[in-house]
Amino acid sequence: MAAGEITHKGTVLSVADGTASVGIVSASSCAACQAAALCTAAESARKVVEVHLLPGQQVAPGQEVEVALRKSLGLKAVLLSYVMPLLIVLIFVVSLSGAGVSELLCGLAALAGAGAWYLAIYLFRDRLEGEYRFYLKTNNHSI
Repeated sequence: MAAGEITHKGTVLSVADGTASVGIVSASSCAACQAAALCTAAESARKVVEVHLLPGQQVAPGQEVEVALRKSLGLKAVLLSYVMPLLIVLIFVVSLSGAGVSELLCGLAALAGAGAWYLAIYLFRDRLEGEYRFYLKTNNHSI
């Protein structure tokens, strides 16, 4: 794995119109533990990722591949989905509390602010989707 990318092993499920559907297993750290079968904390989920193929890229259903994403995009996703809403909530609570607004209204306003942020993310999802492009790797080479 290159230092600047996040990768997951997966299997090509289907290929159509220049897009490959790749099934990956997203597992928590404890899912790889030898005692995971005995522990209820182990968690894994199967996800399907749509990967746009570049001209000339060819993959077949059943082929083992690696789905990769630039690490900087992963960090940006964390910033957009977790850090910014937290900051919005904190700013609302601190500023409204300092202004003497009741705790109930501070909490409701903070939740409304975070909700507005997530609504904006939802409305701009097409633009964000264009920025977050997965690519495929096989045999340690990009295809």
